Amino acid sequence: MTITLQKWGNSQGIRIPKHMLDELNWPESEPLEMKIDGNRIIIEPAQKRKSIQELFADYDGRYDSETIDWGTPVGDEVW
Repeated sequence: MTITLQKWGNSQGIRIPKHMLDELNWPESEPLEMKIDGNRIIIEPAQKRKSIQELFADYDGRYDSETIDWGTPVGDEVW
């Protein structure tokens, strides 16, 4: 299928035919991610953000602190 890149305001856009969206099961207002891969544009559903409950679901409440060696100061840092 050939489509045409069209000017929309200060941008350019394409229209995705309904039958393609139906096949992908993408509803209206679906959050999408777009990236460039070589000479291609890849459009895919956005990763859904996890809730704070999902992020900490397997947290057991224990925290072990650790010391990090940041190296010696190289400027005017105050240590």
